Amino acid sequence: MTVTVEEAKPASEAQLTRAHIIVIGNAKGGSGKSTTGMHVIVSLLTLGYRVGAIDLDGKQKTLGRYIENRETFIAKRNLDLPMPSLKVIEPSNKKNLDEAQSDERSRFVTALQELVYANDFVVVDCPGADSFIAKLGHSFADTLLTPMNDSFIDLDLLAKVDEETFEVLRPSWYSEMVWEQRKRRALIDKHQIDWVVMRNRLSHTDAHNKRNIEQILEKLASRISFRSAPGFGERVIFRELFLKGLTMLDLREKGVGIKMTMSHVAARNEVRHLIKSLRLPGVEARVEEL
Repeated sequence: MTVTVEEAKPASEAQLTRAHIIVIGNAKGGSGKSTTGMHVIVSLLTLGYRVGAIDLDGKQKTLGRYIENRETFIAKRNLDLPMPSLKVIEPSNKKNLDEAQSDERSRFVTALQELVYANDFVVVDCPGADSFIAKLGHSFADTLLTPMNDSFIDLDLLAKVDEETFEVLRPSWYSEMVWEQRKRRALIDKHQIDWVVMRNRLSHTDAHNKRNIEQILEKLASRISFRSAPGFGERVIFRELFLKGLTMLDLREKGVGIKMTMSHVAARNEVRHLIKSLRLPGVEARVEEL
């Protein structure tokens, strides 16, 4: 069942402005959702915004662990780094499917209720699977950000492509699911979900594969209505920072203990370009502060 943000609005807070909800969604694992989500979170925190985070993948809990690692690192080093408010939605232990879905829906809406009127932005990290909770998360998006690895394997998530001509044959089930959520959301509250697809783990060489994917995405973007955004290059540093709970935006902070390199500077610029391309309310004009 599709729901709206208004369901999470406490009656006593009817005049409050709610947060802008950024959903990180992709039905395939390993696309960099949690890394992307963490960098979006810390970017907004760095700019002085209040940020809430919801990890809907309570089983794997990658974003939740990332944030917990950050809290531990801050405590060990006695650092003053910004932290988001975190909620993790554990999978329901109810055996009946309808009861389990109702349980997960209730706990998600409750978590959102606690965050959406106490923050400027809420970032929701969805599981990399076709699940009820993932679809529910998508339905709340103001901005839907879909990271994908720069490969035909990940491109298959968005569309079926002819192996010889590279023509787009039809949208994939994930694209159709997003389309359905957008239509239902528009009917309920007239909100248009802004769908942004970012290419992750970009190679640093100009390869045929890279150019072919870029051309296919250009054709597909107009067909199923998404915007393309610059993503992150294939850099080891993005994976190494997880254990410390850090992002590229933290490396210049005193006490972090990581020496900045030219590669790190380039990676930081990639983060800046992504945040600008999201066109978040009030944020785009401030990106140079990052």
